[in-house]
Amino acid sequence: MHNGGYAFLDHPRPLAFAHRGGAAAGLENSMTAFEQAVRMGYRYLETDVQATADGVPLAFHDPVLDRLTDRRGRVADLPYREVAKARIGGQEPIVLLEDLLAAFPEVRFNIDVKHPAAIDPLVSAIRRTGALDRVCVASFSDRRLAAVRAALGPQLCTSLGPREVFWLRTGASIRLLDRLVPRGIPCVQVPPWLPLLTRRFINHAHVLGMQVHVWTINDPVVMHRLLDLGVDGIMTDRIDTLRDVLTTRGAWTS
Repeated sequence: MHNGGYAFLDHPRPLAFAHRGGAAAGLENSMTAFEQAVRMGYRYLETDVQATADGVPLAFHDPVLDRLTDRRGRVADLPYREVAKARIGGQEPIVLLEDLLAAFPEVRFNIDVKHPAAIDPLVSAIRRTGALDRVCVASFSDRRLAAVRAALGPQLCTSLGPREVFWLRTGASIRLLDRLVPRGIPCVQVPPWLPLLTRRFINHAHVLGMQVHVWTINDPVVMHRLLDLGVDGIMTDRIDTLRDVLTTRGAWTS
């Protein structure tokens, strides 16, 4: 169950992830947000994937346009020609996932699959952009993760799914986990909720060769506490705050 040298994780730790490009500054998951994070030195961007009714994959979190844009409706029910008219915060167009992957060829992307209909478009976008070595796929659905793993093979970096996290949390032995969890999963990504995220949980993941990434952390006190516990990566909306915390610890690398 070792991480097997995945290129996605081949960077000095702790890893700093710009969650939705740095959502605290507004215009989340917009090209402006991603560009700002990269200018600040971030080499890991977190985003989401939804797909339109005609199968166009978007870097977009919500199932509906209503909260973030000047349009309304379910993304999965609308053709791309309609979604393309929406503007995030009334300003920014929704980013095509393929354009995002192509725009930053030196950057790694953590991609959360939000809907079953986004699976095939995501797989196609990764293949077309040759981005397999620099993406990690996550999901709140074990089925979605299994489908992406099956399509892209063992070279793809993914995090554990919810059921797999449960088994890791129980402290199951390596022999038992080998039966319950797919081999070679290199990381586990979890929220900071106690009692889930403990030093024991982190140590158990490390023994199994998995990094531990935590989302979404915006409080510098919590950032320091998690780093002291030994987490390997933090996802944040406050990209300025996380950079400052890591800089004070001598751990900021860009």
